[in-house]
Amino acid sequence: MNESAFVIFSIVASIWVLMGIAGVIAILKTDDQKIKFGRTGLTIIVAIIVPMIITLTYATIKSRF
Repeated sequence: MNESAFVIFSIVASIWVLMGIAGVIAILKTDDQKIKFGRTGLTIIVAIIVPMIITLTYATIKSRF
Protein backbone atom coordinates (compact mmCIF):
# COMPACT_ATOMS: atom_id res chain seq x y z
CA MET A 1 0.00 0.00 0.00
CA ASN A 2 2.80 2.41 0.79
CA GLU A 3 4.44 1.81 -2.58
CA SER A 4 1.27 2.68 -4.49
CA ALA A 5 1.07 6.06 -2.75
CA PHE A 6 4.72 6.72 -3.58
CA VAL A 7 4.15 5.83 -7.24
CA ILE A 8 1.11 8.10 -7.46
CA PHE A 9 3.05 10.93 -5.81
CA SER A 10 5.97 10.44 -8.20
CA ILE A 11 3.71 10.49 -11.25
CA VAL A 12 1.88 13.63 -10.12
CA ALA A 13 5.18 15.34 -9.26
CA SER A 14 6.59 14.47 -12.68
CA ILE A 15 3.52 15.90 -14.38
CA TRP A 16 3.88 19.16 -12.40
CA VAL A 17 7.56 19.44 -13.31
CA LEU A 18 6.76 18.90 -16.99
CA MET A 19 3.98 21.50 -16.83
CA GLY A 20 6.41 23.97 -15.24
CA ILE A 21 8.97 23.38 -17.97
CA ALA A 22 6.29 23.79 -20.64
CA GLY A 23 5.14 27.04 -18.97
CA VAL A 24 8.64 28.52 -18.99
CA ILE A 25 9.10 27.54 -22.63
CA ALA A 26 5.71 29.09 -23.51
CA ILE A 27 6.64 32.34 -21.76
CA LEU A 28 9.99 32.51 -23.56
CA LYS A 29 8.41 31.74 -26.91
CA THR A 30 5.85 34.56 -26.57
CA ASP A 31 8.69 37.07 -26.40
CA ASP A 32 10.35 35.49 -29.47
CA GLN A 33 13.43 34.61 -27.47
CA LYS A 34 15.68 31.73 -28.37
CA ILE A 35 15.72 28.95 -25.82
CA LYS A 36 19.31 28.25 -24.89
CA PHE A 37 21.03 27.18 -21.72
CA GLY A 38 24.34 28.66 -20.73
CA ARG A 39 26.81 27.27 -18.25
CA THR A 40 25.01 28.88 -15.30
CA GLY A 41 21.65 27.49 -16.37
CA LEU A 42 23.01 23.98 -16.67
CA THR A 43 24.66 24.28 -13.25
CA ILE A 44 21.35 25.28 -11.69
CA ILE A 45 19.46 22.50 -13.48
CA VAL A 46 21.98 19.90 -12.33
CA ALA A 47 21.90 21.28 -8.78
CA ILE A 48 18.13 20.84 -8.68
CA ILE A 49 17.71 17.52 -10.52
CA VAL A 50 20.61 15.48 -9.11
CA PRO A 51 19.46 15.74 -5.45
CA MET A 52 15.92 14.84 -6.52
CA ILE A 53 17.14 11.73 -8.31
CA ILE A 54 19.37 10.74 -5.37
CA THR A 55 16.52 11.23 -2.89
CA LEU A 56 14.02 9.24 -4.93
CA THR A 57 16.55 6.46 -5.49
CA TYR A 58 17.33 6.31 -1.77
CA ALA A 59 13.62 6.20 -0.87
CA THR A 60 13.03 3.41 -3.38
CA ILE A 61 15.96 1.34 -2.15
CA LYS A 62 15.05 1.94 1.51
CA SER A 63 11.44 0.84 0.94
CA ARG A 64 12.62 -2.41 -0.65
CA PHE A 65 14.74 -3.52 2.32
